[in-house]
Amino acid sequence: MKEEQLFQIADVENQIQDAPAVMLYFSSESCSVCRVLKPKVISLVDSSFPRMKFFYIDIEKSPQLAGNFRVFTIPTILVFFGGKEFFRKGRSFGIDELAKDISRPYDLIFNE
Repeated sequence: MKEEQLFQIADVENQIQDAPAVMLYFSSESCSVCRVLKPKVISLVDSSFPRMKFFYIDIEKSPQLAGNFRVFTIPTILVFFGGKEFFRKGRSFGIDELAKDISRPYDLIFNE
């Protein structure tokens, strides 16, 4: 998957409304936990949820996005289905837990 970064609120909101499944990964380059977790999250999305769009948001470069989505700690993952926030995970979470939380709604939407 090609990593895409978003910087503008309008761009993020358009993606959320246009795609059936979206994951936003809020992080920063200075966060060591975020750097370790990010490739694992990307691998999970690639292998298990290929129709989900993944976007990286660097809160140091786009603090207005963090504020708009009420992200106060990193890493934070927001998952949207059908234009609505379905859940968020912040700070400490596991890849298995994330996969479990995404599986059911993803399967319902994409009938897999």
